[in-house]
Amino acid sequence: MPKPYDPDARWLGAVMHAAFFLLLGGALARFLINHPGEPRTPWILALSVALALLHLLGPVLGGPGALPTRRLAWLGPVVVVWMVLVVLAPSFSWCAVPLFYTGLRTLPARAALVLVTVLTALVVAAQLRLAGRFDPNLLLAPPAVAAIAAGVFLQAERQAARQRALIDDLIRTRRELAASERREGTLAERQRLSMEIHDTLAQGLSSQRMLLQAAERVWESDPDKARGHVRSAASVAEHNLAEARRFVHDLAPADLAHGGGLAAALRALAERESGEHLTVRVHVHDGGRAPLLPDRVQSVLLRIAQGALANIREHASAGTATLALTLLDDQVLLDVSDDGRGFDPAALPDRPSGVRGHGLPAMRARLRQLGGTLTVESAPGEGTVLSAAVPLEGPR
Repeated sequence: MPKPYDPDARWLGAVMHAAFFLLLGGALARFLINHPGEPRTPWILALSVALALLHLLGPVLGGPGALPTRRLAWLGPVVVVWMVLVVLAPSFSWCAVPLFYTGLRTLPARAALVLVTVLTALVVAAQLRLAGRFDPNLLLAPPAVAAIAAGVFLQAERQAARQRALIDDLIRTRRELAASERREGTLAERQRLSMEIHDTLAQGLSSQRMLLQAAERVWESDPDKARGHVRSAASVAEHNLAEARRFVHDLAPADLAHGGGLAAALRALAERESGEHLTVRVHVHDGGRAPLLPDRVQSVLLRIAQGALANIREHASAGTATLALTLLDDQVLLDVSDDGRGFDPAALPDRPSGVRGHGLPAMRARLRQLGGTLTVESAPGEGTVLSAAVPLEGPR
């Protein structure tokens, strides 16, 4: 197989073309000076012109983009014309040096070495004939020059092949890394979306279901209380609609979008979650600095508060829950406590299944993205305290 074309070798090809024409012109001039008016002179001139034309047509007929058969069809006449010239005038023998490069570039390695050997033998014979006597230097110098030229070229080709293989490996690795990053990004986005849906729409729908079920139970015995439940469900549905719109546009949580920062959002959440069976209180110790928290920190803490209150409402059977926001110089703390029935944190499965399983794992995942931690303290019959801590870059 012919060797692949290396654009970096274009300059070397130009140098070899120039060297060939210089050697061809020098040999022709030497012949005309030393052998004027001989019968073979017209043949020498014609063959020199033919060889020059064939060499000029090399980039078209035998260039890197040509088919292998076209390359051989071009190289064959070049070598044959040169051989005839060497037989007629030995001074043309040194034109073989550029032909070494042409053969090595055009043919496979073994075929190119055979061609170099044949050309070298002709050069040695022509030089000995030209000298008219035996000269060891003429016998050994051409093979040495051919060996050096072939060795340097083949070594350069091997290095170029290794570099091309390395570049191909790097490109393939980069593509694989890009594909892996896209897959990881897709999985991360799916996880983020699932957590967002769980913390907003799913919890809201769960609250609506509970309120509507409560309204159905007391509809005949206490219509006013049933209508209150329905109004509460409508309020939750309205908030869910705002969350859905925010979700579509990928904006901040709806409570944060109204201004007032995290403290105001926690109070709005507590007011919305408080009802007949659960009272939610909010304590803020921030010195008025909570609005200066990064938006991402505020969003994550609000989502944790939403998830914690959803767990309290569905599982804890608590009468009171407290949200405590504390802003220190180096971190912000959110504590969610309740007086419910509690549980054993060690008994929780590592990977809960179902939508409700997103609760604590989702909180930890959110905090992990900010370098924060989640601590759960609870025991059966003693309530639960959930603490989320997020480090801050510097004093606020």
